[in-house]
Amino acid sequence: MYQLIFGLLYIFSLLPMRVLYVLSDVTAFFLSSVFRYRKEVVLANLKQALPDKTEEERKAIAKKFYYNFTDNWIETIKLLSISKQSMNKRTTGNFEVFHQLFATGKAVQLNLGHFFNWEIMTLHAGINQPYTFLTVYLPQNNKIMNRLIHYIRGRWGNPLLSSNDMARAIIPWRKKQYLLALGADQRPVTPDNAYWLNFLNKPAGFVKGPEKFARGQNIPVVMMTTTKKKRGYYHFDYFLLCEDPKALPDGELIRQYVRHLEENIWLQPELYLWSHKRWKHPWKEEYVKLWVDEAERPKG
Repeated sequence: MYQLIFGLLYIFSLLPMRVLYVLSDVTAFFLSSVFRYRKEVVLANLKQALPDKTEEERKAIAKKFYYNFTDNWIETIKLLSISKQSMNKRTTGNFEVFHQLFATGKAVQLNLGHFFNWEIMTLHAGINQPYTFLTVYLPQNNKIMNRLIHYIRGRWGNPLLSSNDMARAIIPWRKKQYLLALGADQRPVTPDNAYWLNFLNKPAGFVKGPEKFARGQNIPVVMMTTTKKKRGYYHFDYFLLCEDPKALPDGELIRQYVRHLEENIWLQPELYLWSHKRWKHPWKEEYVKLWVDEAERPKG
């Protein structure tokens, strides 16, 4: 079954981008206006994150979000067959910080957010900087989907590490120079084991793993600013967030990460994954010891 689905998707990926984007437009319209896929979640998240915008402005951002959302998956299918030359024609990045860090002999951690198109970013970064690019992924229950993710993200040699077995999977790389990419804006499974701070005007829990790993290995942490120049054309601007994580107080690295995450969202809000229930876990006073924000913690 996998071979059949892969073959059909591969043939589909060979279509010109202008044709694929027409299909994306149709899909976005049905998701947004007919099926209203997570529409209440998207609008509620935008109201929380962008209270200074009018309702009409937020609806316009939501509309753009749905088109970016379907573009993200159409473009991901295109990655089944895209060439490196075509990838680099459509995508640009500032990789200077990676070359500087590589010259020091250190490994590096890249803390990411869910901005479109993160799949393009993964492949593009893997071939345009000196490190071996390690991608941590969440295994899917669907075996076919799991194999497709492995093929797309690993087709140019990027090793994939399962988030379910991260401690063991990283062992072969610990004494090597690697670039470890982590989605640091994931919602924690257990809110009583998280960093808590304000995110887009509301308390939110963030997973501890990315900060704990960087501090434990004492490796520099890099972030990036994602911008979309026009449809299908992205720019990723990488910069050093912290060179010496051990020197920071507990929770400070994630606080700096979240502040920049917000800045990138305000820059082009339609690029963020608003269909995700980011504030599913409500703040409770019992989390007081987990609060790492400079701002006063909420009451009750």
